[in-house]
Amino acid sequence: MENPTIPGYAYGQVSRSPVSLEELDLLKQTVLFSADDEQALRMAGQVLAPQTDAILDVWYGFVGAHPHLLRYFSLNQQPDGNYLARVRARFGQWILDVCNRPYDQQWLDYQHEIGLRHTAAKKNATDHAAAEPLIHLRYLTAFVVPLTVTIKSFLQNGGHTEAEVEAMYGAWFKAVTLTATLWSYPYVKEGQF
Repeated sequence: MENPTIPGYAYGQVSRSPVSLEELDLLKQTVLFSADDEQALRMAGQVLAPQTDAILDVWYGFVGAHPHLLRYFSLNQQPDGNYLARVRARFGQWILDVCNRPYDQQWLDYQHEIGLRHTAAKKNATDHAAAEPLIHLRYLTAFVVPLTVTIKSFLQNGGHTEAEVEAMYGAWFKAVTLTATLWSYPYVKEGQF
């Protein structure tokens, strides 16, 4: 599950999230996330793990085809290839973390760290990148859609029934929505999250 060779991957080594476990539980209730979803995500993790590179190819192709998204990996319209590669490795690990990690304090803390890394507070710092200084919140939340709709065909490659694929797909959608919501915390004025 954990890959210490990924540059900048610091799971379990980051500051505590300002979101409490109780607040996380309420968010999970709000997105209808249940024990069945946890089980479906574990199944999804088994299906998605060997396809991670192909998934990332689709996602990176999507970003690369949209200059308004690629700009966040660029400075003066020149994409930073090293930055793209380092983020890609962590993005692949994120897929596995979404599916396999317990949504406990360490997981919550790391979601906050990921959120910070999208804002001016930490964007580019982890990778010493030459790129835009923040990712605007509108794209962080809107990216829930491509991360969700593109995953279904990969989930269908596991030899599971249609009902199991739907369960995995639903759990994935809830988990991605949950993480994007948590990532938004650093963008929100204090007391308004």
